[in-house]
Amino acid sequence: MQASAPPVQLALSRAGVTGVHKAIRIRHGEHEILMAAELDCTVDLARDQKGVHMSRFPELFDEAIEEVVLGQGLHVEALAERIATQIVERQKALRAEVRIVAGWPQRRRTPVTGLQTQEMVSLIGIAAANGARVRRVVGVEATGINACPCAQDLVRGKASERLAAAGFGEDVERILDLVPLATHNQRGRGTLFVGTEQAVNAEDLVDIVERSMSSPVYELLKRPDELFVVEHAHLQPRFVEDSVRVALKETLESYPELGDGDFVQSRQVNLETIHTHDVVAERYGTVGELRGELDRGERPARHTNLQEWLAS
Repeated sequence: MQASAPPVQLALSRAGVTGVHKAIRIRHGEHEILMAAELDCTVDLARDQKGVHMSRFPELFDEAIEEVVLGQGLHVEALAERIATQIVERQKALRAEVRIVAGWPQRRRTPVTGLQTQEMVSLIGIAAANGARVRRVVGVEATGINACPCAQDLVRGKASERLAAAGFGEDVERILDLVPLATHNQRGRGTLFVGTEQAVNAEDLVDIVERSMSSPVYELLKRPDELFVVEHAHLQPRFVEDSVRVALKETLESYPELGDGDFVQSRQVNLETIHTHDVVAERYGTVGELRGELDRGERPARHTNLQEWLAS
């Protein structure tokens, strides 16, 4: 029935399954880690085909996991590529796209007391295959904290007035430079994608995302650690827009071997504390578009987005 003609003959941009939960084995350096993952897979559907064979998607996932993942750990983007390629072959589709999001436990130590703690980040692999070529993306999503520069500037101005009125005179600016100033904080979720055939270390991407915010956060904090995080965040206030720009700049500096046709995307969502809304910023584009703007001040005519890059 799926191969028969539909009553309305229109091609579909995407049809498939979403929210498939599996255990996958991912390679990290010389080690392999078992992770819980959520998989989405879609294909482009021709105008004369009524539907995709939905039951075959989970079957292909199981085959890929049994034959590839459980026997040999792969990087998450390589696993997405393997599944997308198999689906194009088995479904006889023009194009398939696979997205894998896995919970990735990272062992860390707190910044002052050195206590070991486990932090969870998201490891993301995306691949699009059309039978002739494959494009793949590795990405991460991590949590941090941003201290608002605008509110801090207002606090600084009011504190300056109060200190001057109290007779501190020429010492006002020196005092304000020494003391971390109050502002409102925002927990942030930063996402970073790199689309390339070059080797990219996902752990490096997590570090870039966390450094792009005012401070990283930790599941476990003793009082000296708590003081460090609060002071560090307030000494480095950043807007949501700052985090996106810093992440992109550091990615290009960390991976100078990326080609102009490769892809980078940064997205930052900050959960507001003094407003009932949240704030978001995002930038995507080819490496060539970003380098031209950063290095030569060139304003690109457009910003290539992820779907366009995967389809090109």
